[in-house]
Amino acid sequence: MLVRIKMLRYRLLFGTLMTLLFTAAVIFDGWMDGSLTTSPADDKTVQGTILCILIALLIIPGQFEMARLAAAKNLKIFLPVSITASILFAASRYLQQLVEFPPETYLGLLAAFVLPALLLYQYKTHGTSGVLANCGANYFSILYMGLLSSFCIAIRIDFGLWPLLMYVFVVKSADIGAYSIGTLFGKRKFSPKISPGKTWEGMGGAVATGVIVAIGFALICDIMPWWPAIIFGLGFAFIGQMGDLAESMIKRDAEQKDSANKVPGFGGVLDIVDSPLAAAPVAYLFFMWSS
Repeated sequence: MLVRIKMLRYRLLFGTLMTLLFTAAVIFDGWMDGSLTTSPADDKTVQGTILCILIALLIIPGQFEMARLAAAKNLKIFLPVSITASILFAASRYLQQLVEFPPETYLGLLAAFVLPALLLYQYKTHGTSGVLANCGANYFSILYMGLLSSFCIAIRIDFGLWPLLMYVFVVKSADIGAYSIGTLFGKRKFSPKISPGKTWEGMGGAVATGVIVAIGFALICDIMPWWPAIIFGLGFAFIGQMGDLAESMIKRDAEQKDSANKVPGFGGVLDIVDSPLAAAPVAYLFFMWSS
Protein backbone atom coordinates (compact mmCIF):
# COMPACT_ATOMS: atom_id res chain seq x y z
CA MET A 1 0.00 0.00 0.00
CA LEU A 2 2.81 2.42 0.87
CA VAL A 3 4.47 1.70 -2.47
CA ARG A 4 1.24 2.45 -4.33
CA ILE A 5 0.79 5.72 -2.43
CA LYS A 6 4.36 6.69 -3.32
CA MET A 7 3.64 5.89 -6.95
CA LEU A 8 0.47 7.97 -6.70
CA ARG A 9 2.50 10.96 -5.55
CA TYR A 10 4.92 10.53 -8.44
CA ARG A 11 2.03 10.21 -10.88
CA LEU A 12 0.31 13.34 -9.60
CA LEU A 13 3.56 15.34 -9.67
CA PHE A 14 4.83 14.27 -13.08
CA GLY A 15 1.30 14.13 -14.51
CA THR A 16 0.75 17.76 -13.52
CA LEU A 17 4.10 18.83 -14.99
CA MET A 18 3.48 17.03 -18.29
CA THR A 19 -0.03 18.47 -18.49
CA LEU A 20 1.26 22.01 -17.96
CA LEU A 21 3.96 21.56 -20.60
CA PHE A 22 1.52 20.08 -23.10
CA THR A 23 -1.01 22.85 -22.47
CA ALA A 24 1.65 25.52 -22.86
CA ALA A 25 2.84 23.98 -26.14
CA VAL A 26 -0.70 23.78 -27.57
CA ILE A 27 -1.58 27.34 -26.54
CA PHE A 28 1.71 28.67 -27.92
CA ASP A 29 0.96 26.76 -31.11
CA GLY A 30 -2.44 28.47 -31.28
CA TRP A 31 -0.87 31.86 -30.68
CA MET A 32 1.61 31.31 -33.50
CA ASP A 33 -1.00 30.33 -36.10
CA GLY A 34 -3.64 32.84 -35.00
CA SER A 35 -6.10 30.40 -33.42
CA LEU A 36 -6.15 32.45 -30.20
CA THR A 37 -7.03 35.74 -31.88
CA THR A 38 -10.55 37.12 -31.69
CA SER A 39 -10.89 37.16 -35.46
CA PRO A 40 -11.23 33.83 -37.27
CA ALA A 41 -7.96 32.30 -38.40
CA ASP A 42 -7.18 32.61 -42.09
CA ASP A 43 -8.19 29.44 -43.91
CA LYS A 44 -4.74 29.37 -45.52
CA THR A 45 -2.93 29.52 -42.19
CA VAL A 46 -1.05 26.31 -41.42
CA GLN A 47 -2.18 25.13 -37.99
CA GLY A 48 -0.87 22.59 -35.52
CA THR A 49 2.83 22.78 -36.40
CA ILE A 50 4.15 22.46 -32.85
CA LEU A 51 1.62 19.74 -32.02
CA CYS A 52 2.68 17.80 -35.11
CA ILE A 53 6.35 18.09 -34.11
CA LEU A 54 5.55 17.06 -30.53
CA ILE A 55 3.66 13.96 -31.68
CA ALA A 56 6.48 13.04 -34.06
CA LEU A 57 8.95 13.30 -31.16
CA LEU A 58 6.74 11.06 -29.00
CA ILE A 59 6.42 8.48 -31.77
CA ILE A 60 10.17 7.86 -31.81
CA PRO A 61 10.56 6.59 -28.21
CA GLY A 62 7.12 4.98 -28.50
CA GLN A 63 8.32 2.81 -31.37
CA PHE A 64 11.47 1.91 -29.46
CA GLU A 65 9.24 0.74 -26.59
CA MET A 66 7.13 -1.24 -29.05
CA ALA A 67 10.32 -2.87 -30.33
CA ARG A 68 11.28 -3.81 -26.77
CA LEU A 69 7.87 -5.38 -26.10
CA ALA A 70 7.91 -7.19 -29.45
CA ALA A 71 11.42 -8.53 -28.79
CA ALA A 72 10.09 -10.29 -25.68
CA LYS A 73 7.94 -12.38 -28.07
CA ASN A 74 10.80 -12.86 -30.56
CA LEU A 75 9.29 -10.35 -32.98
CA LYS A 76 11.26 -7.67 -34.79
CA ILE A 77 10.12 -4.08 -35.18
CA PHE A 78 11.91 -2.45 -38.11
CA LEU A 79 12.48 0.92 -36.49
CA PRO A 80 13.58 2.92 -39.57
CA VAL A 81 10.40 1.87 -41.39
CA SER A 82 8.02 1.93 -38.42
CA ILE A 83 9.11 5.36 -37.19
CA THR A 84 9.02 6.95 -40.65
CA ALA A 85 5.66 5.41 -41.56
CA SER A 86 4.13 6.29 -38.17
CA ILE A 87 5.13 9.94 -38.52
CA LEU A 88 3.78 10.07 -42.09
CA PHE A 89 0.47 8.60 -40.92
CA ALA A 90 0.29 10.94 -37.92
CA ALA A 91 1.03 14.02 -40.04
CA SER A 92 -1.55 13.23 -42.74
CA ARG A 93 -4.04 15.96 -41.72
CA TYR A 94 -1.25 18.48 -41.18
CA LEU A 95 0.26 17.82 -44.62
CA GLN A 96 -3.15 18.39 -46.23
CA GLN A 97 -2.70 22.04 -45.34
CA LEU A 98 0.49 22.19 -47.40
CA VAL A 99 -0.48 20.06 -50.39
CA GLU A 100 -4.06 19.56 -51.50
CA PHE A 101 -4.92 15.90 -51.92
CA PRO A 102 -7.83 13.63 -50.95
CA PRO A 103 -7.06 12.16 -47.50
CA GLU A 104 -8.21 8.69 -48.54
CA THR A 105 -5.74 8.76 -51.45
CA TYR A 106 -2.82 9.73 -49.21
CA LEU A 107 -3.64 7.15 -46.53
CA GLY A 108 -4.35 4.43 -49.08
CA LEU A 109 -1.10 4.98 -50.95
CA LEU A 110 0.87 5.23 -47.71
CA ALA A 111 -0.61 1.97 -46.41
CA ALA A 112 0.13 0.30 -49.75
CA PHE A 113 3.77 1.44 -49.93
CA VAL A 114 4.49 0.54 -46.29
CA LEU A 115 3.98 -3.15 -47.13
CA PRO A 116 6.79 -3.46 -49.73
CA ALA A 117 9.04 -1.35 -47.49
CA LEU A 118 8.48 -3.81 -44.63
CA LEU A 119 8.99 -6.83 -46.89
CA LEU A 120 12.21 -5.39 -48.30
CA TYR A 121 13.56 -4.61 -44.83
CA GLN A 122 12.56 -8.10 -43.67
CA TYR A 123 14.39 -9.69 -46.60
CA LYS A 124 17.53 -7.60 -46.11
CA THR A 125 17.78 -8.19 -42.35
CA HIS A 126 16.08 -11.51 -41.57
CA GLY A 127 15.49 -13.27 -44.85
CA THR A 128 12.38 -15.45 -44.90
CA SER A 129 12.31 -16.16 -41.16
CA GLY A 130 9.18 -14.81 -39.44
CA VAL A 131 7.85 -12.78 -42.37
CA LEU A 132 4.17 -12.81 -41.38
CA ALA A 133 4.83 -12.32 -37.68
CA ASN A 134 7.34 -9.49 -38.11
CA CYS A 135 5.44 -7.60 -40.81
CA GLY A 136 2.20 -8.01 -38.86
CA ALA A 137 3.79 -6.66 -35.69
CA ASN A 138 5.23 -3.72 -37.61
CA TYR A 139 1.90 -2.88 -39.24
CA PHE A 140 0.24 -3.00 -35.82
CA SER A 141 2.84 -0.66 -34.30
CA ILE A 142 2.51 1.78 -37.23
CA LEU A 143 -1.29 1.93 -37.04
CA TYR A 144 -1.24 2.14 -33.24
CA MET A 145 1.28 4.98 -33.01
CA GLY A 146 0.71 6.65 -36.38
CA LEU A 147 -2.89 6.33 -37.51
CA LEU A 148 -4.39 6.90 -34.05
CA SER A 149 -2.12 9.92 -33.51
CA SER A 150 -3.38 11.46 -36.74
CA PHE A 151 -6.78 12.01 -35.13
CA CYS A 152 -5.19 14.16 -32.41
CA ILE A 153 -3.81 16.51 -35.06
CA ALA A 154 -7.09 16.37 -36.99
CA ILE A 155 -9.02 17.48 -33.88
CA ARG A 156 -6.64 20.41 -33.45
CA ILE A 157 -6.93 21.55 -37.07
CA ASP A 158 -10.61 20.83 -37.74
CA PHE A 159 -12.14 21.83 -34.38
CA GLY A 160 -9.58 24.05 -32.64
CA LEU A 161 -7.19 23.93 -29.71
CA TRP A 162 -9.84 24.07 -26.94
CA PRO A 163 -11.63 20.88 -28.07
CA LEU A 164 -8.20 19.23 -28.32
CA LEU A 165 -7.35 20.27 -24.76
CA MET A 166 -10.80 19.20 -23.56
CA TYR A 167 -10.40 15.71 -24.99
CA VAL A 168 -6.86 15.27 -23.62
CA PHE A 169 -7.71 16.71 -20.19
CA VAL A 170 -10.83 14.58 -19.80
CA VAL A 171 -9.03 11.36 -20.72
CA LYS A 172 -5.91 12.01 -18.64
CA SER A 173 -7.87 13.41 -15.67
CA ALA A 174 -9.98 10.26 -15.75
CA ASP A 175 -6.73 8.26 -15.70
CA ILE A 176 -5.57 10.12 -12.61
CA GLY A 177 -8.99 9.82 -10.98
CA ALA A 178 -9.04 6.07 -11.61
CA TYR A 179 -5.53 5.58 -10.24
CA SER A 180 -6.11 7.81 -7.19
CA ILE A 181 -9.47 6.36 -6.12
CA GLY A 182 -8.36 2.84 -7.00
CA THR A 183 -5.19 3.21 -4.92
CA LEU A 184 -6.97 4.61 -1.88
CA PHE A 185 -10.28 2.74 -1.92
CA GLY A 186 -10.14 0.04 -4.61
CA LYS A 187 -11.23 -3.47 -3.58
CA ARG A 188 -13.28 -5.06 -6.35
CA LYS A 189 -11.13 -6.02 -9.34
CA PHE A 190 -12.23 -4.69 -12.71
CA SER A 191 -10.10 -6.85 -15.02
CA PRO A 192 -7.81 -9.11 -12.94
CA LYS A 193 -6.52 -11.11 -15.93
CA ILE A 194 -5.30 -8.05 -17.82
CA SER A 195 -4.62 -5.40 -15.17
CA PRO A 196 -4.88 -6.65 -11.55
CA GLY A 197 -4.54 -3.11 -10.19
CA LYS A 198 -7.72 -1.80 -11.84
CA THR A 199 -10.87 -1.77 -9.72
CA TRP A 200 -14.52 -0.81 -10.09
CA GLU A 201 -13.94 1.89 -7.49
CA GLY A 202 -11.20 3.28 -9.71
CA MET A 203 -13.55 3.22 -12.71
CA GLY A 204 -16.03 5.22 -10.66
CA GLY A 205 -13.30 7.75 -9.90
CA ALA A 206 -12.45 7.95 -13.60
CA VAL A 207 -16.06 8.65 -14.58
CA ALA A 208 -16.60 11.25 -11.85
CA THR A 209 -13.38 13.08 -12.70
CA GLY A 210 -14.01 12.90 -16.44
CA VAL A 211 -17.54 14.32 -16.14
CA ILE A 212 -16.42 17.21 -13.90
CA VAL A 213 -13.54 18.17 -16.21
CA ALA A 214 -15.72 17.84 -19.32
CA ILE A 215 -18.44 20.11 -17.94
CA GLY A 216 -15.83 22.66 -16.84
CA PHE A 217 -14.16 22.76 -20.25
CA ALA A 218 -17.45 22.78 -22.15
CA LEU A 219 -18.91 25.72 -20.25
CA ILE A 220 -15.78 27.82 -19.67
CA CYS A 221 -14.49 27.45 -23.24
CA ASP A 222 -17.99 27.45 -24.81
CA ILE A 223 -17.36 24.18 -26.64
CA MET A 224 -20.74 22.47 -26.12
CA PRO A 225 -23.78 22.57 -23.78
CA TRP A 226 -23.57 20.89 -20.40
CA TRP A 227 -25.61 17.81 -21.27
CA PRO A 228 -23.42 16.50 -24.14
CA ALA A 229 -20.43 17.35 -21.93
CA ILE A 230 -21.75 14.84 -19.37
CA ILE A 231 -21.98 12.22 -22.12
CA PHE A 232 -18.47 13.17 -23.29
CA GLY A 233 -16.95 12.91 -19.79
CA LEU A 234 -18.65 9.61 -19.00
CA GLY A 235 -17.92 8.04 -22.36
CA PHE A 236 -14.29 9.10 -22.68
CA ALA A 237 -13.45 8.18 -19.11
CA PHE A 238 -14.54 4.66 -20.02
CA ILE A 239 -12.89 4.65 -23.46
CA GLY A 240 -9.63 5.90 -21.94
CA GLN A 241 -9.63 3.04 -19.46
CA MET A 242 -10.24 0.58 -22.29
CA GLY A 243 -7.24 2.06 -24.11
CA ASP A 244 -5.14 1.52 -21.00
CA LEU A 245 -6.34 -2.09 -20.82
CA ALA A 246 -5.47 -2.61 -24.49
CA GLU A 247 -1.89 -1.56 -23.85
CA SER A 248 -1.86 -3.71 -20.71
CA MET A 249 -2.73 -6.71 -22.89
CA ILE A 250 0.38 -6.05 -24.98
CA LYS A 251 2.54 -5.74 -21.86
CA ARG A 252 1.10 -8.88 -20.26
CA ASP A 253 1.73 -10.82 -23.46
CA ALA A 254 5.33 -9.60 -23.37
CA GLU A 255 5.47 -10.29 -19.60
CA GLN A 256 6.45 -6.67 -18.87
CA LYS A 257 4.98 -4.49 -16.13
CA ASP A 258 5.64 -1.21 -17.98
CA SER A 259 6.64 -0.34 -21.53
CA ALA A 260 9.75 1.41 -20.10
CA ASN A 261 10.94 3.13 -16.92
CA LYS A 262 11.60 6.65 -18.25
CA VAL A 263 8.82 8.53 -16.40
CA PRO A 264 8.44 8.02 -12.61
CA GLY A 265 4.91 6.97 -11.70
CA PHE A 266 3.99 6.14 -15.29
CA GLY A 267 6.61 3.93 -16.93
CA GLY A 268 7.20 4.76 -20.56
CA VAL A 269 5.74 6.84 -23.37
CA LEU A 270 3.24 4.11 -24.28
CA ASP A 271 1.98 4.07 -20.69
CA ILE A 272 1.26 7.80 -20.98
CA VAL A 273 -0.34 7.95 -24.44
CA ASP A 274 -2.30 4.68 -24.44
CA SER A 275 -5.62 6.15 -23.29
CA PRO A 276 -5.55 9.34 -25.46
CA LEU A 277 -4.61 7.28 -28.53
CA ALA A 278 -7.54 4.91 -28.10
CA ALA A 279 -9.95 7.79 -27.52
CA ALA A 280 -8.76 10.04 -30.39
CA PRO A 281 -10.86 8.60 -33.28
CA VAL A 282 -14.02 8.56 -31.14
CA ALA A 283 -13.32 12.11 -29.95
CA TYR A 284 -13.05 13.26 -33.56
CA LEU A 285 -16.43 11.69 -34.33
CA PHE A 286 -17.96 13.27 -31.22
CA PHE A 287 -16.77 16.78 -32.11
CA MET A 288 -17.92 16.26 -35.69
CA TRP A 289 -21.36 15.28 -34.43
CA SER A 290 -21.63 18.10 -31.88
CA SER A 291 -20.27 20.92 -34.08
